[in-house]
Amino acid sequence: MGFSNGLSMIVVLLGLALSSLVSVVSGNFNQDFDITWGDNRAKVFKQGQLLSLSLDRVSGSGFVSKKEYMFGRIDMQLKLVAGNSAGTVTAYYLSSQGPTHDEIDFEFLGNVTGEPYILHTNVFTQGKGNREQQFYLWFDPTRNFHTYSVIWKPQHIIFLVDNTPIRVFKNAEAVGVPFPKTQPMKIYSSLWNADDWATRGGLVKTDWSKAPFTAYYRNFSFKDLKSSNSLMADSTWQTNGLDGPGRRRLRWVQKYFMIYNYCSDLKRFPQGFPPECRQSRF
Repeated sequence: MGFSNGLSMIVVLLGLALSSLVSVVSGNFNQDFDITWGDNRAKVFKQGQLLSLSLDRVSGSGFVSKKEYMFGRIDMQLKLVAGNSAGTVTAYYLSSQGPTHDEIDFEFLGNVTGEPYILHTNVFTQGKGNREQQFYLWFDPTRNFHTYSVIWKPQHIIFLVDNTPIRVFKNAEAVGVPFPKTQPMKIYSSLWNADDWATRGGLVKTDWSKAPFTAYYRNFSFKDLKSSNSLMADSTWQTNGLDGPGRRRLRWVQKYFMIYNYCSDLKRFPQGFPPECRQSRF
């Protein structure tokens, strides 16, 4: 074996050894989730590899994970309601239970045909939310599947779209802000009618002649980051923090696609912004 071949083999073996330190669970909707409401409006296809939620005038639908999760990377691919989706909300989030619950939210607010969806994000800690950031997407989320991810570590929460970071919520316990790190969370999703507020503050109502409205899900995975050692954690920002390219991508999204940030809403916080807003974004 030549030197270059031997070196290549060592690199491959090292990569395999490191990858084994992080447990990755690829999901099956039949095995990993329960349909929670909506009767036959929620359906599982392709031996558990594809799930759909539907909404009509009578009811929406939803599902929840069988397991609770604690720290890791959660990925799900979604294809959102196509056409005139005004009034509908597709929610995909992590949450614990109880009055002091923690929650990490993606909510997709529908719009009239040809107008962009709004991606609404929020973080609840100890039952307190009101930490909204909203974005337009740089693609049509109804034409193809796209990956929406949460990296949840004791140091931070990172929201990603197709592996591009759009938001970082850092642990700000040092300035008195609770951080979700003690309560395991389940994964939830639902498709429901919210035309009292979802589209232009409720001005645009759901057009029920376009029902049923349907969203699709596939390729769920959970990567347990608690088992990774320092070498693995330092090798990629996905398990540690944002590197230079990650920070540049975050700034690009926030400059061109962010349409609301609670940390910039002076009318809402005339006495001063919440303490976590003074923390570094990265």
